[in-house]
Amino acid sequence: MEQFDVVIVANGEFPVHPVPLEVLRNAPQLVCCDGAITKLARLSPQTSDLRPQTSDFSPLIIGDGDSVPAEYHDRLIQIDEQEDNDLTKATRYCLRQGWHRIAYLGTTGMREDHTLGNISLLMRYYREMGIEGMMFTNTGFFTPAQGDRTFASFPRQQVSIFNFGSSSIRSKGLRWESYAYQQWWQGTLNEAVSDSFMLCADSYYLVYQTYEAKSKE
Repeated sequence: MEQFDVVIVANGEFPVHPVPLEVLRNAPQLVCCDGAITKLARLSPQTSDLRPQTSDFSPLIIGDGDSVPAEYHDRLIQIDEQEDNDLTKATRYCLRQGWHRIAYLGTTGMREDHTLGNISLLMRYYREMGIEGMMFTNTGFFTPAQGDRTFASFPRQQVSIFNFGSSSIRSKGLRWESYAYQQWWQGTLNEAVSDSFMLCADSYYLVYQTYEAKSKE
């Protein structure tokens, strides 16, 4: 399991898969984007084993506060500017605290435009802010990267690669050789063949990996 400085929970589809729930449970610091606090609070005593083990379970809330119940206003850091969304406001706050390794949960699964926007922001945070971020969904996780990098994997894990400015991408340990994809769909649906794979590129790219192996046909 990766070690993070903080977990940010957005107001999208709340995680149900064991992997993102484990990330949440082990959060050393916890920040919610506005109304996400309501979903987090539903992790009642009946699901206490999934609650974050932060000292007093008092996550900070970042946003304009328009969807935060009054009972949580003592935890709200209100930021009214509309140039950036709540996810970026929360990320900037974490950066000011010196938290660079960030896990993002609840960023997908509701509206498709929000999903695409949030996934693209992961690369923005990496390139412009130096954030070492990972975005966890209910099916897999996204990792932004640059240059040469080795990724832990397992046989038949599904892997997709999205090019963000590389003119050369080469791979080792994937079923199909990678290249500098011009369209996002071209890098989807690849597959790991061992316990790791390597990507070599001259610029940025985004990698998606599934939690489960593809079933044998």
